[in-house]
Amino acid sequence: MEFHLRFLLTNFIGVHAFFFFISLATAELPRLQHPTKVDGSLSFLVVGDWGRKGAYNQTQIARQMGKIGEKLKINFVVSTGDNFYDDGLKSINDPAFLNSFTKIYKAKSLQKPWYNVLGNHDYRGNVEAQLSPNFRSVDSRWLCMRSFVVNSEIAELFFVDTTPFVDKYFVRPKDHKYDWSGVLPRQHYLSNLLKDVDLALRNSAAKWKIVIGHHGIRSAGHHGDTKELVKQLLPILEANEVDLYINGHDHCLQHISSITR
Repeated sequence: MEFHLRFLLTNFIGVHAFFFFISLATAELPRLQHPTKVDGSLSFLVVGDWGRKGAYNQTQIARQMGKIGEKLKINFVVSTGDNFYDDGLKSINDPAFLNSFTKIYKAKSLQKPWYNVLGNHDYRGNVEAQLSPNFRSVDSRWLCMRSFVVNSEIAELFFVDTTPFVDKYFVRPKDHKYDWSGVLPRQHYLSNLLKDVDLALRNSAAKWKIVIGHHGIRSAGHHGDTKELVKQLLPILEANEVDLYINGHDHCLQHISSITR
């Protein structure tokens, strides 16, 4: 089995983007279909921690994403969360959506579906607004869900809502106000999510299984390991022989590998 990956990183303060070209010749989670190219390849961009109203080099990175997107003829874009700083969106009418998304990612090559998950900063706003399908009437590219699967034929992307796993967001609620609507009771939510992810992975016949979340499982960066994911999510990924886990949260480039099998 061969896995060909072209990788380009543009990394500035506060915004980071990972560009992937993957040559490729469930369950209870919502499922979306996105076909590969005619030649059997799939290419997509991954960006995280980006919603800055154009500041912190977001505009410059968007420009480079447009160039790479055109060169690779991308199928879609993936966001690993923290889509809007500092406190998510206030409502469906929040101008931050236009100022941080629509007006920034204007390149022709980026006019493709954007598959988004939530980050911890998104949970500090109105979560239901960001999840609202009404945004598709504002910008048809936008699709944000808590956890879901994108089936691209021989590759499947499993998006996982990682923020509710992290204890500190619940034990120090005075630090920030989080919108936990749709999550509480927390343990019930997490138990069901883990079962759904496990079942989706076990039922997958894709050649490549790629899992995407906001928080790193292992990290040598500022935030370090996410111990809750190491304990609860990592064993499921290892048991199902996931090929790649992609995350945001730590604003740096890391390639971490672990030989466990």
